[in-house]
Amino acid sequence: MERPQHYRFHQGQRVLPFAAEEYEARLKGLRDSMAQSGVEACVFTSMHNIAYYSGFLYCAFGRPYGLVVTPNESVTISAGIDAGQPWRRCHGDNITYTDWERNNYWRAIASVIGTGKALGYEADHMTLSQKTLMDAFLTPASTSDIAPATMRQRMHKSSAEIDLIRHGAQVADVGGYAIRDAVRPGVREIDVAMAGRDAMELEIAKRFPEAEYRDTWVWFQSGINTDGAHNPVTGRQLERGDILSLNTFPMISGYYTALERTLFVQEVDDASRKIWEANVAAHEYGMSLLKPGARCAEVTQRINEFFAERDLLQYRTFGYGHSFGVLSHYYGREAGLELREDIDTVLEPGMVISMEPMLTIPDGQPGAGGYREHDILVITEDGNENITGYPYGPEFNVVG
Repeated sequence: MERPQHYRFHQGQRVLPFAAEEYEARLKGLRDSMAQSGVEACVFTSMHNIAYYSGFLYCAFGRPYGLVVTPNESVTISAGIDAGQPWRRCHGDNITYTDWERNNYWRAIASVIGTGKALGYEADHMTLSQKTLMDAFLTPASTSDIAPATMRQRMHKSSAEIDLIRHGAQVADVGGYAIRDAVRPGVREIDVAMAGRDAMELEIAKRFPEAEYRDTWVWFQSGINTDGAHNPVTGRQLERGDILSLNTFPMISGYYTALERTLFVQEVDDASRKIWEANVAAHEYGMSLLKPGARCAEVTQRINEFFAERDLLQYRTFGYGHSFGVLSHYYGREAGLELREDIDTVLEPGMVISMEPMLTIPDGQPGAGGYREHDILVITEDGNENITGYPYGPEFNVVG
């Protein structure tokens, strides 16, 4: 039997998150960047860029995946273990590589690109070992980092993307209400988190009956566990007077959205209420600053001044917000659109960004714990639209 190095295995009906025209528009933007920089072909290896330009979100499990884009072709490269699923879930062509011979992945890519081309690749994702193999199998005339250009493209959302993100924000609210209903003394963090996750997954399946369902999660923290934004769920039991962090993260076709809220179990002491209300005030002030023409660093500085006036800046935990799109807790980042001191990006209509100030008061001090609110805002022509619906603040979120 002759064993092929790669082949095409196309079967079933194609189902994608967006219309073909959406992917063609994205590819046109990419190809324009390629032409301007003299790149003849791109080899993408990251989950976020492969999903952005093709719709296919891979599950690596120790295997390499790719997307090859030339002026005329767009081809996903997938492992044989996935059979026809990558083709059904991608825009463009798909080639399956076999594992009967080492490095058939690169032979499949070479079958599309050839050798001696000016190549673009993702320097922030491709490993050193894979870069060595790329150079050996494709013998490029030159290589350049295409990742910054793709990040800039992903920062500007299409109307179709904004519609999907809007759905995600609404699903996050559904998870938030389910969590609120589950909170009571004696319940474990994990039990509350599961209630929120289950509610969101059911809601996603109702809204998107043809989607693939994966990666939706909840971080629900209590007491000392609220001190970090990304602290994992534990089995700690809730107690009366506990500070809580509600964090819901629905994932729809690779697109991440979030809802984050401070809550308290049954009662909130005066010291904690004072910190909470100050953070809510910063949250509202920060949202008012998000409009076209504002620079990320300037927004950050103004919120810093707000906290400094209240002697709270030393408790700020991280930047005040970030972009949304094809990303999750293990892939993707539009780092050029974050509310931090070192980011000078100017906000433009069509960008989507969060406002999420967080204060962490050390254990043992009055009001100890982590306080965080989080809303998602679409930058419009004259301001912003808040697409998060779940209420924030003490009036609604002392629960149980």
